[in-house]
Amino acid sequence: MAQQPTAPRSAAEETWRVFRIMSEFVEGYEVMSKVPSAVSIFGSARSKPQDRYYQMAEKIAAELVRQGFGVITGGGPGIMEAANKGAAEAGGVSVGLNIYLPQEQIANPYQNLALDFRYFFCRKVMFVRYAAAFVCLPGGFGTMDEFFESMTLIQTGKTERFPVILVGSEFWTPLVDWMMEHQLARNAFISPEDRGLFEITDDVKTVARTIAEFHAQPRKPEPSSGVEVTAEGTFTGVEPRKAVGPGPSFDDLHV
Repeated sequence: MAQQPTAPRSAAEETWRVFRIMSEFVEGYEVMSKVPSAVSIFGSARSKPQDRYYQMAEKIAAELVRQGFGVITGGGPGIMEAANKGAAEAGGVSVGLNIYLPQEQIANPYQNLALDFRYFFCRKVMFVRYAAAFVCLPGGFGTMDEFFESMTLIQTGKTERFPVILVGSEFWTPLVDWMMEHQLARNAFISPEDRGLFEITDDVKTVARTIAEFHAQPRKPEPSSGVEVTAEGTFTGVEPRKAVGPGPSFDDLHV
């Protein structure tokens, strides 16, 4: 049976929901603003301790701590657990941004700083706003979501360039080949220079070294006047140019 359309919520219901969203942002900003420079690490929640990429994530996190960075993960099992474990056992800041799910998320025990979120989008802001870099190990839809979000923000100029490193050439190269063939060569949906927005490696030490070298470079000047930094850590940019549609306005539809 086809799912019936959801009944519209009242304006009062929607307004009160804003306060819960606001509280997640306020707590997130207050806590995360105290975290030193950190790297967001993503990957499958299904990886086991004996898996190659689990072990690589643990080593990468430890290397990042030795380079002076903290580590941020989604707080769950698998690659998230490995990264939190590597950071915590190396004596570094190990942040877990846990999420409420219909099937309970089992938070890993290696977080020395933990936050819980009901809303994915509030949590995602924390991953981006407080990250010095993104490191993506093999994973599922969530990992792809974070990788492509970083590409979108950097490509569109909504955020300053930051390192995005894909770990595991065997896993990532087929995806990148598809992007170069179908998104670039056949359809020109992306530009040739977009391939330079990320890099792929299989070397654990290269990850931390690349991030450290990037942030050791002199900082670029602040954005030009008129471009402000938003609460989510992105740039406001230029107001969209309004276009007049060919049909009736929303107010004329009597919905």
